[in-house]
Amino acid sequence: QVQLGESGGGLVQAGDSLRLSCAASGRTFTSLTMGWFRQAPGKEREFVAAVSRKSGITRYADSVKGRFTISRDNAKNTVYLQMNSLKPEDTAVYYCAARDSQWISFEVKRYDYWGQGTQVTVSS
Repeated sequence: QVQLGESGGGLVQAGDSLRLSCAASGRTFTSLTMGWFRQAPGKEREFVAAVSRKSGITRYADSVKGRFTISRDNAKNTVYLQMNSLKPEDTAVYYCAARDSQWISFEVKRYDYWGQGTQVTVSS
């Protein structure tokens, strides 16, 4: 069983930056492909970014490309989401997710483990 714990959310103004962290335990971290998803009020959970377990390949949603960067530190069993130039539409609960696969997926149902989420609020 994998446990995931997010941190780093908060209330910021448009144009500011935040860095989210997700610490993983319970499984060899390098066996997991890691992703970030978000869910705004009244909307479905959506893919934000992911990084593969072996090659470190990254993928992003079009809405965050060029502004967000996902990275992983295998020595610390942690994945990060650096969010720059934040916009009010980025406001959501951000979830860390993991899957037992070398392949990145954009689908919520393909991820096996989830964190509890961290709130990000961007004011205009």
